[in-house]
Order: sequence, then C-alpha cells, then structure tokens
Amino acid sequence: MYSDKNLIYIFTILEAIEKIFIYTKKFQDDEEFYESENQLYFNAVANLLIAIGEENKKIDEQIKLDFSFSWNDISRMRDKISHNYRGISPYIVWDIIKNSLENYKKILIKILPNIEDYNDTLEEALNSAYYTHLDYLKKS
Repeated sequence: MYSDKNLIYIFTILEAIEKIFIYTKKFQDDEEFYESENQLYFNAVANLLIAIGEENKKIDEQIKLDFSFSWNDISRMRDKISHNYRGISPYIVWDIIKNSLENYKKILIKILPNIEDYNDTLEEALNSAYYTHLDYLKKS
C-alpha cells in the first residue's frame, strides 16, 4: 500500500484531466482550439496542464517505479509550459490532450486501489465541490 497523501495529488490530476476534456470536446483541431474566444480555452488548458505537472511531481517515487509511465515527461511538460510564456505550441498541447491524457488517466485509476484509505477518502472527495467530475470512480 502507498501513502494516502498521494490521493489528493491523483484526484487533483484526474479532475484537471476531466476539465481539459470538457473544455476541448467541441474543437476539431489545434488551430480551432487555439483561436477560440481569444485563446480562452487554450489558456485554461495550459494552466490545468501546469497543475497536472506540479501534482505529478509530488506522487511518491515508489509508485512511479511500480507503474510504468512517462512520469518525467509530465513534469517536464509542466516546466516547459510554465516557463515558455510566448512559445507554447498549440499543436503540442493538442497532441497531449488527444494522445497522452487518456493513458495517464488510466494509469492513475489503476493506482488508486493500492493507496491507503482510498475508499474512505474517495467518498469525501466526491462530496467536495472541487472534485465534481470524478463520479466515474464510484463503485458500481
């Protein structure tokens, strides 16, 4: 079992991923996404990707060793976005959304049952106003 401190990081990442999917579902490509509403959606997603990368850095190293994924790429993505104010490529952001986030989400969901107090904390998280898009984690 992994420390329960990882739950908040993973829940936060999953919520950010869900918001990204909501914010981008109406767009067909990176250009439409980037140009829409004076880059409103693009900027929102960029900030959520920064949050994802920051929370990713906090996940215990043992989890990262036990579950194969490009953990360091997620952290590097955060650093590039947060320090490259004028050069964030809408194509790369779009590619991350379309080709990486779903796999990352699957890995995180796979990790959750291996964390201490997962079931107790899950109910509390799902009742909070912050984690409103994680109902799919409820047991059937």
